[in-house]
Amino acid sequence: MTLPLCPHPHVYLNSFSALPLKKISTRKIRNSIRALSTTPSEMEQPMRGQRLMEFPHLLAPHKDLMVGLISAVDKRLHGHLLPSSASVPPDAEYYQNQSGASQGSLCINRGVDSSHIDFILTSWLHLSLPNGGAMDITNIQGYLKSSTDAPHFQFELVQCSPTYFIFFLDLIPRKDLVLHPDYLKTFYEDSQLEALRKQLDTQVLEAKPYFSSSLYFRNVVSPTGILVSITCEDGGTTERAEEIIRDNIDPIANEVLELWMDSCVCKGGTTIIEENERDHLEKRDRMIKSRAVEMDLSSSMPIQFGQDVADRILGVIRGVFRI
Repeated sequence: MTLPLCPHPHVYLNSFSALPLKKISTRKIRNSIRALSTTPSEMEQPMRGQRLMEFPHLLAPHKDLMVGLISAVDKRLHGHLLPSSASVPPDAEYYQNQSGASQGSLCINRGVDSSHIDFILTSWLHLSLPNGGAMDITNIQGYLKSSTDAPHFQFELVQCSPTYFIFFLDLIPRKDLVLHPDYLKTFYEDSQLEALRKQLDTQVLEAKPYFSSSLYFRNVVSPTGILVSITCEDGGTTERAEEIIRDNIDPIANEVLELWMDSCVCKGGTTIIEENERDHLEKRDRMIKSRAVEMDLSSSMPIQFGQDVADRILGVIRGVFRI
């Protein structure tokens, strides 16, 4: 598990005018209109802290990917979200251990009352390792309210070394896919997510399936989820790793994020949610979040950052997660 919540704990512990005219998509036009319609008061409040956007230890394409994903969320969902400062105090926005060798940044944007978004959590971690190396973890996850049954969004890219990384991307189902075939068809078959998974498998020969040691985690992810490890044997240089992130991971991650914002956040779920269904969705979501925190963060955070810092960060996360 990473901070915050990647549900596979072993990852954490073991390891313009001069330009030619182009056709403008209707999506870009809509986004531009939204940006122009933002009120001055909204513009005065930054959606997240500056330290989050620094990503100081990443490969250049990895940083570009994260900045691009966050910018896409800001442009498309600005009207859905509250500033992170409403949920994350300054001493949790950026933190480090006593030596400064391990560092982290946390951003949580809660959804406004009228939005299906519960919160969007974004983070990065730079973790010192016993062998003298370091691991860099970036994470974006979007949780929805029980007003919809649409899936949650999960993105994580773990840079275990300059030439070895782990990639996890999924729309986390919130219903049993055997009992609800319409849900499977709507969010996973009709959305062509499987084609994106196969695209990565075909284009990146270095990508190998990554099997979590947690059976619980394997049961949480969707059948179209991407979970791969990628090892680049290129004489210790980062050229191939950077190429894969820029040319393969970046476009797939952006496409899945756009899909989630379009089909899950803005359109909602597959049915009108009755009261008993809301209770079931809330219970399922709460169990997943609780297991994620207790199985990994509660033990790994004190090891990396010390008990005081761990208590502070975990307190913020538990408060937002309502666990």
